Amino acid sequence: MGESMEQTTRISPEELVARARALVPLLAERAAQAEAELKVAIDVIAALQEAQLFRVMQPKRHGGFEFGPKVFAEIQQTLAEGCMSTAWMYGVVAVHPWQLALFPEQAQQEVWGEDASTLIASTYMPVARVTEVEGGYRISGRWGFSTGCEHCAWVFLGGNLTPGVGKGNSYRTFLVPKSDYRIERNWDVIGLRGTGSHDIVVEDAFVPLHRTHATQQHDDAANPGRELNSAPLYRVPFAQMFIPAVSNACLGGLAAAIQHFKDYAKQGISKNVGMRTVDDPNAQLAYARAVVAHEQMVENRKRHYDVQMSYAERGEAAPVNERLRQRYQLAQVANECAHHINELLRCCGAAGTYRSYPLTRIFLDVFTGRAHIANNVDLFGRAFGFIALTDQTTTDSFL
Repeated sequence: MGESMEQTTRISPEELVARARALVPLLAERAAQAEAELKVAIDVIAALQEAQLFRVMQPKRHGGFEFGPKVFAEIQQTLAEGCMSTAWMYGVVAVHPWQLALFPEQAQQEVWGEDASTLIASTYMPVARVTEVEGGYRISGRWGFSTGCEHCAWVFLGGNLTPGVGKGNSYRTFLVPKSDYRIERNWDVIGLRGTGSHDIVVEDAFVPLHRTHATQQHDDAANPGRELNSAPLYRVPFAQMFIPAVSNACLGGLAAAIQHFKDYAKQGISKNVGMRTVDDPNAQLAYARAVVAHEQMVENRKRHYDVQMSYAERGEAAPVNERLRQRYQLAQVANECAHHINELLRCCGAAGTYRSYPLTRIFLDVFTGRAHIANNVDLFGRAFGFIALTDQTTTDSFL
């Protein structure tokens, strides 16, 4: 599908971002459909595939670009300006080729050998009931929140090898084909409805050893895919790569909200206060704060990626203190975006209560995104504060 492997190597990061920008009108046009159908439309997925956007961090050996997380983030934020559900789904699914690149080559061939555009869903909840058997494991369980699962042929599922043990070294990601699970279509929420984040149910499926990944271990032995996929990109710790995927869309949503509010303010007249919205001091301040906050968060995100890649290029993982600092700052993003969109919406008065008003969907999407465990600002704030205050260098947190 799309360009050949040789052609993909000639595409620049700027070209991929431009392709994402060109899709924004389509995504905006289809946002209501995604919300109503509880999934991104098939033709929108096809457009994302045709633009090669899912391959941004896929290994070159399997038709990808191996571009860094900064490009990935810019693409996701851009898509969110059209539809946050589509961008959220894209971010979660598009990070999976990066993780598959860490698996043994046999697993990579099983997924991409016949079709390098094959997509993988996930739900990393550690709920698998695991039994060790010859050659691998048998797993069963029910996992929630599998974003974009209806568009994917495989899924990453989380579980601990030892029942009752926390994540740590016992945690594994199990790669399971669609033939071994079923989708329980139960996603009915207030926002991000188009992500189609339904439940996954597995009943006693065999997972061979080569289709498992010691997700929290950063050494080469736990990440055998690095032997062939040797780019520094594949040395970034899992959490630092995956966690931004559930807040990048919030940044794009805030950018869209800022633009929608500006368009509204130019023509809106508040019937409550009898003045144009552009002349309302509260609206002026809410808009200014939102613009500056967005700029600061985007620049901070870029700094995160520069720090991550500088360590990866040296073959190292960033210190625990730095990783937890980033986790806290990442978690703050969804909270900050929700705050500023709320303030913009408040300045719209009664007009902002209509479901047809563009800011309303963004408001609901960001507030739903804020509920993701990775965006729990208090949890990661306390974790960072404790590590920083005690000068600890190790932790059992999922970093």
